[in-house]
Amino acid sequence: MAPASAMELEAPPPPVARAPAKEIKSPEVSALSSLQRKKLGAHFMDSDERRFPTNAGTRTPLGGGYEPPSAAAAAGGGGGTTPVNIRGQPIAAADLPRTGGWVAAFFIFGNEVAERMAYFGLSVNMVIFMFKVMHRPFTSSANAVNNFLGISQASSVLGGFLADAYLGRYWTIAIFTTLYLLGLIALTVSATVPALAPPQSGCDSLAMLLGACARAKPWQMAYLETALYVTALGAAGIRPCVSSFGADQFDERSPGYKRRLDRFFNLFYLAVTVGAIAAFTAVVYIQMHRGWAAAFGTLALAMGASNALFFAGTPLYRHRLPGGSPLTRVAQVLVAAFRKRNAGFGSGGFVGLYEVAGAKSAVRGSAKIEHTDDFPWLDKAALQLEDDGDLAGDVDPWRLCTVTQVEEVKILLRLLPVPACTVMLSVVLTEFLTLSVQQAYTLNTRVAALHLPVTCMPVFPCLAIFLILALYYQTFAPLARRLTGHPHGASQLQRVGLGLFFSVLSVAWAGVFERYRRGYAVRHGYLALFLTPMPDLSAYWLLIQYSLIGVAEVFCLVALLEFLYQEAPDAMRSVGSAYAAVAGGLGCFLASALNTAVDAATRDDAAGRPSWLAQNINVGRFDYLYWLLAVLSTANLLVFVYVAKRYKYRVRVDAQATTVVNKQ
Repeated sequence: MAPASAMELEAPPPPVARAPAKEIKSPEVSALSSLQRKKLGAHFMDSDERRFPTNAGTRTPLGGGYEPPSAAAAAGGGGGTTPVNIRGQPIAAADLPRTGGWVAAFFIFGNEVAERMAYFGLSVNMVIFMFKVMHRPFTSSANAVNNFLGISQASSVLGGFLADAYLGRYWTIAIFTTLYLLGLIALTVSATVPALAPPQSGCDSLAMLLGACARAKPWQMAYLETALYVTALGAAGIRPCVSSFGADQFDERSPGYKRRLDRFFNLFYLAVTVGAIAAFTAVVYIQMHRGWAAAFGTLALAMGASNALFFAGTPLYRHRLPGGSPLTRVAQVLVAAFRKRNAGFGSGGFVGLYEVAGAKSAVRGSAKIEHTDDFPWLDKAALQLEDDGDLAGDVDPWRLCTVTQVEEVKILLRLLPVPACTVMLSVVLTEFLTLSVQQAYTLNTRVAALHLPVTCMPVFPCLAIFLILALYYQTFAPLARRLTGHPHGASQLQRVGLGLFFSVLSVAWAGVFERYRRGYAVRHGYLALFLTPMPDLSAYWLLIQYSLIGVAEVFCLVALLEFLYQEAPDAMRSVGSAYAAVAGGLGCFLASALNTAVDAATRDDAAGRPSWLAQNINVGRFDYLYWLLAVLSTANLLVFVYVAKRYKYRVRVDAQATTVVNKQ
């Protein structure tokens, strides 16, 4: 059972009836003195055009690069999030049933399976390839792959930006998945053509350990690293878009939308897990029995097949219009708020908070967002004064922004602490990927006649994730529903908190077991034999920490993707999803920095004291590092509980529909 602190995180409140639509009224002069003490409500519907001036001649509503909807769009009705076809035209109501839904989503799942298979396949094999084939030092090889993992996640904001600003999610995926395939083909060529690797003659295991093998030439390493980083760039472009594009296939105005969205993200992470399982089993097997070229070639073939599957589903997809550069809109709000930092709601010439007329916002692809009281200093950007422009003239978007544009920035700021609290989980996952494999080298990996290679050990967290996701709606959801009363078992933030709690348990158990494993090695004469398996100590004790971290991933990362998609502004959902990937990348970099700091702080060569992270794991103190991670993870969980209790959901959900309400 989850701890009270995790299960008592704020859940969405019961359904709230939408208030009658009203416009923002310009206050009377006599009321200006009390305006700052009152809620500046904002329900934006059709308004008097005198309040919302337009560009002269074109009559384009002001507010930062807004393009007026076409006649077809106007005929299509709906809000700013009306789905469109690949040509950007609203999908007719009669054609909607033939697009989107689960059929379209399954084409997208196929692309994600192959992308994750390639990502994890490279993460588990590339270190060994650089060490054994390119004869690069092991530490240097590990750092290069950690950089690949970190860059491919941290730079995901680039893909999210391009999707939300210019290309849309479909074309962003199409471009970067092709780039991904080219990178994998280049890696396959690197493992196939002898001229691209140093000579392998006379390079046995002892020579490798002693560093006596012929080193790769600079141009050979340059080719390999270029191919690797092209692959990383392809992954960075795909990652923030695939989950959002899949979720776009479901109509947010239909009954049962929240239930379908919840199931979609569970199935999406199931696709991620299937790709990882294939990487840790099939790809490892192919590498061991058919060689490096066959292993990398398999990844390229899988990506090519997934690309074909993705493009085959093109007629079925629903699309969302890109809303223009989100970074420009954010910059406009910050600049406008700074320029009016000394203006007040009681200033002379105050007109009101600025918003365009009509049901649609000035941000293409986004519905209007209601005003909130958070970050009141940003409201200065929407503070309309008489000198901001004539009623029929131009308004400078760097001086005056719409309330919807201001609220976009507020939402991005409110979201930041949640993915920031998941960075620590990424640190733990990164440490497990390397430290637990080193533990496994000293343990017996046989069960009866089955002998599992050590490089396959990371498959066990994936199997735990697969099992939990498969049983989620038959086990956890009904039980949690009884405890919390939440229609989906637990809110998104409750599930994130529960995942962080399980990550604390996993790393704490890892410390306990590592202390026992090291003591066993010392007592039985294995102190110097750190690469020799101890026959009477099974590696399957590691399954406990693997299973716990698998549970943590299910609850935390699945809920985080769903949370970011649902809470992010309509025209910034790819950027919102990129938050999760960036948090993962920061976790990789932070894990490397933590290891460097621990190594420097605990090593004392003069006194003969080895580092906690000594190459001989039986001499080092991995258990101390695990317990340090447990302390840091616990502190991180407490911070998250505080953040979650203060967070107010932008989207309130009842059993039938999703309703955006004004937070009181």
